[in-house]
Amino acid sequence: MPEPTPSRAPAAAPAVPAGGPVHPLDEFYARAGQALPPLALVEGEAVPEPYRRLLVHLDDMTPTLETFHGTPMRLRVMGACRAGEEYYREVTLLREDNGRPVEFGAIKIYLDRFAAAAREEILRERLPLGRILQTQHIAHTSRPAAFFRVASDHLINDVLQLTGAQILYGRRNTLYDPAGRPLAEIVEILPPAGRGERPARPGEPR
Repeated sequence: MPEPTPSRAPAAAPAVPAGGPVHPLDEFYARAGQALPPLALVEGEAVPEPYRRLLVHLDDMTPTLETFHGTPMRLRVMGACRAGEEYYREVTLLREDNGRPVEFGAIKIYLDRFAAAAREEILRERLPLGRILQTQHIAHTSRPAAFFRVASDHLINDVLQLTGAQILYGRRNTLYDPAGRPLAEIVEILPPAGRGERPARPGEPR
């Protein structure tokens, strides 16, 4: 499969939004009474490959990961809560072909900014948001606000099936509608490279 050619995000991350570099993931840690793992902001150009081409771009993460891994993504919701029209969930994206986790994250979705059909699909918790945006043809833009390096803790290791201390990379992204209103705020953390994963090659079964 050809390498993904995503739209490039600025090499240097913009100013971190008021919610912080890992909002809304911080909400789930706070609810669990846990401290966030150690993290440091990095510029996009300092993110090493293959993380850079998976994180430093202006595209949605679901299709980016599907292109890289050569298989559709499956959603697993680990926790969710709702405050009015703000819907929070802690999620993992899994490879459809072998069930391995390829992303851990958290998302805050503004439900009242979606049409009824898309809102209902979001609340069913069956599909990644990126898939819903595609299938429902929802116009939006993606604007990463921060890239970071994070030391994995027990929660991240458990979700991504890791052991020991791991240095991982992620981003804080916001999706906007054509009017400039945020549709979703997202934290996306990827597992380490070199775990036996590789991009699919042309002709390989998915």
